[in-house]
Amino acid sequence: MCRVSSSEKGPVGGDDTAGSRVVAGRYRLRSVLGSGSMGTVWSAYDEFLHRPVAVKEVRLPPGVPPVQAAELRERTLREARAIAVLSHPNVITLHDVAREDDEPFVVMELLPARSLAGMLREHGPLTVPRAAAVADAVAAALEAAHAAGITHRDVKPGNVLVARDGRIKLTDFGIARNVSEATMTRTGMMLGSPAYIAPEVASGGAVTPAADLWGLGATLFAAVEGRPPYDADGDPLETVGRVVNGAVPRPAPGPLAPLIRGLMAKEPAARLSLQEVRRRLYPLLAQPRHTLFGPELFADRATSRAPDRIDGTATQVIREVPPAPAEPSAGTSTERSAEPEPGELATDPGPLPFAPPAPARRRAGAGAALLAVLLFLVAAAGGFALTRTVGAQPLLPPERPQRTSAPTPPQGELEARTGDATNLSGAKGGLFSVHVPQNWTSFVTQRADPGLPPSTVVQYVSPDGTQTLTVQRFAPFAAPLTVDDYRGALAKQWAPGDFVAVRETSLPDRDGVRLFYRTVERATGPGEASESQLGRSTFAEVFRHGTGLWVVAVTVPTEQERSGQVELFDRIAPTFRLAD
Repeated sequence: MCRVSSSEKGPVGGDDTAGSRVVAGRYRLRSVLGSGSMGTVWSAYDEFLHRPVAVKEVRLPPGVPPVQAAELRERTLREARAIAVLSHPNVITLHDVAREDDEPFVVMELLPARSLAGMLREHGPLTVPRAAAVADAVAAALEAAHAAGITHRDVKPGNVLVARDGRIKLTDFGIARNVSEATMTRTGMMLGSPAYIAPEVASGGAVTPAADLWGLGATLFAAVEGRPPYDADGDPLETVGRVVNGAVPRPAPGPLAPLIRGLMAKEPAARLSLQEVRRRLYPLLAQPRHTLFGPELFADRATSRAPDRIDGTATQVIREVPPAPAEPSAGTSTERSAEPEPGELATDPGPLPFAPPAPARRRAGAGAALLAVLLFLVAAAGGFALTRTVGAQPLLPPERPQRTSAPTPPQGELEARTGDATNLSGAKGGLFSVHVPQNWTSFVTQRADPGLPPSTVVQYVSPDGTQTLTVQRFAPFAAPLTVDDYRGALAKQWAPGDFVAVRETSLPDRDGVRLFYRTVERATGPGEASESQLGRSTFAEVFRHGTGLWVVAVTVPTEQERSGQVELFDRIAPTFRLAD
């Protein structure tokens, strides 16, 4: 769709109204920053507040019926409502919504930046530190959006802006929608960027926050490979067919490859969570962002790169669906080709990709072969038992020695830090101070955990990403959240057997409890042979303050459980102070 950037200007010629056209009596349009099938973004000047702004003007695709045209205009107002509730450093700020001749105009922050798509087109793939910084910023923006109930639905390089000072922002929530509202997309009318759209969305399934996880993975793929994950020479229908039915492309080996595979899983439930993505990115974020993106990345230069290789997959309205594959006739092979033909965008596609079960075959002598195998196994087991008995050795293998607790890496001195856990609506009462190891990095985001209201989270993370201090604040709500509510919802966030409550005691000086529990984090990337597991131990204080609820927690690998409590939690928790 469109970009809100002040360094990648499109041509202004052909529009004589530029410079003289004023919207809502105050926003003077100057030049076109970018345009697409859904609208045009102008560089403008707010003559009331005397500041530059970006103004998005809706432009409908040709031939759209009046009813659908009204729906698409309503999407612009949805964009305003969606962005208005977001207050996050990695999200473009919305200033105003204006109407001119009954058409909506969205007024937004004008960021002196260029899109990631333009950067890749001009300079090729990003280095690992640069790509990691982009991924972390986009993940943080999506965390805030999902906590507010918003699905972006069009995450791609063209919607990621990078500024010279290292600021990275996600923009263009033009087809974002609040999940509490009914979708307006009708069968046969799909909005999105074919090369970056999630398979379940491309096939007509429900749009969930998991679709943004795929978009993040596809964007990260483009950042490290210099090309989109899917590209059918600009043909959107064929590209969508490959997304739905084709194999997921694999990135080249590297530090970010497991993340990309974990995000680009065709089954939405198998994708890595944003929290896990950011945790894995922490060790790669040592360099400050303002030093990562040098001036050479913002200088345009002649290039032979074709624009559609990076971002020609602009947001599109696709009116026709790819034809369903013809039924095989008698005597025709049913084997899949290496590159499947595009499939129909079904309303209920079922699991993806489709793979019909192979017909069972009966072979003569199968029963005899099975009997022979069983006899061999019985004979081998008997021989093993006889050998162990004659040698006076036990039949069972010796027990493995228990692992000893790994020491916590040296932490050095603690230093006082101040933080702000103010919630999205801007309510006061979120300031605090706490002592943290000097070399730990802080991150702020919003979270919506199952069974709990939205919260603001301030995390301090060790350089290797394995240890975290979490300060979480649930702001006052109509029905105050209690310690029992939090404790009950905590266990429900984990699969059966992956959460173990070890100990709970009352806090002597606060209305709350001290918790100690263990969890197991599981992740399986596409193509990985086995599931990876990570045991973690958490020590937390959960207490009420006024009508809000606070959580102060230290999480370490289970191997560092004892030293993590003594060297970290027992030293840090007593230093936590609220500013009010």
